[in-house]
Amino acid sequence: MSASLLQSGAALAAAGLLLASCGGNDAATNQARGTMPADSTAAHVPAPVPANSPLTIVGEFNAPQVTGVAVAPGGKIIAFSPRWDYNPTFPVALVGANNTLSAYPDAGWCTWNDSVKAEPQKHWICPQAGYVDKQGMLWVIDPAAPGLKFTVPGGVKLVKIDPKTSQVVQTILYPESVAPRHSYLNDVRIDLQNNYAYLTDSGTGALVVTDLKTTKSRQLLAKQPSTLPDKGFITKAQGHALYDPTGKPGAFKADGIALSTDNQYLYYRALSGHSLYRIKTAVLRNAALTEAQVEAAVEKLGDAPACDGMELDSKNNLYLTGFENGEILRRTPDGKIETVVKEARLEWPDTFSWDPDGNNIYFTTSAIHKTPHWNKGVGQPREPFRIYKMALAK
Repeated sequence: MSASLLQSGAALAAAGLLLASCGGNDAATNQARGTMPADSTAAHVPAPVPANSPLTIVGEFNAPQVTGVAVAPGGKIIAFSPRWDYNPTFPVALVGANNTLSAYPDAGWCTWNDSVKAEPQKHWICPQAGYVDKQGMLWVIDPAAPGLKFTVPGGVKLVKIDPKTSQVVQTILYPESVAPRHSYLNDVRIDLQNNYAYLTDSGTGALVVTDLKTTKSRQLLAKQPSTLPDKGFITKAQGHALYDPTGKPGAFKADGIALSTDNQYLYYRALSGHSLYRIKTAVLRNAALTEAQVEAAVEKLGDAPACDGMELDSKNNLYLTGFENGEILRRTPDGKIETVVKEARLEWPDTFSWDPDGNNIYFTTSAIHKTPHWNKGVGQPREPFRIYKMALAK
């Protein structure tokens, strides 16, 4: 999900959001301070469900907006709701039966208000996404930039949680030299073979690499062509072009990433554009290389439809959440693009997650293009925010 996607501008009271509580806010209070979106009065007409749809709904919510999903061993489904237009009670939540959400890993982590502002490293501020590594550990990235404004000092972090115990076992903090005030760490992949984390920064337009042993991080490819939008690209979703309230077209930077099964390559791209790139992870880990040498190592692949999330399977098929036409796509190793599923109800498919066995892929729909910021201040009729599951043939 791009950092610029819901730049709520005047629609958000920045000071209120910075210290907004995770819970205990009624709708009237939220509306008054601008943290609940204005919605169209037009009735929503549900999109048809094809009789042969391969999709299963595992969670749906009218609010808050769910952008990320992670599936941990034991079937635990974790949902992520950054503080954008909505003020989620549980920014990181365990999805239960009947579309219920509960605080994860506990209520303390889901509290962000005046009483805890001195400990930004111990609370979810604006968690964006999560990833379950091959040992079953959950890693949550918190860019700590509520309302997509500025980062909260000391709050930008990568948090490792053991799903078996629901206990935080490691917290890695990012200094402003790596995650500047306008940064937005967006997505993460974990390489246990080399003990590294790879992240996209969609606020700056950059990649970030973190040595999990030393916890030291570096920013790479900042504001380079591969981390910036394609020039002149107009971002559209299901026929709706995204223009902000000033009439400026949405231009979204480095966003989706995917790590090859052998940990040799990181695939990445800006959200606004059809350009697709990859780079050898060995290059990203080599601190001796100059900026020019890293940039020279970037490989531009054949164009692929714009997407928000990406994921690779064991055969190096690259899956894409194609928001332009509401579809899930697959790019084969030889560059062929295939449509896996396309449905009208897939309003901005967003983030992927494999289940621990690799038999099913999960993804969210976040209806970005229906939100007030991209519709002259009035949210448009939409499907509920959903988490889908789809079985994939091996």
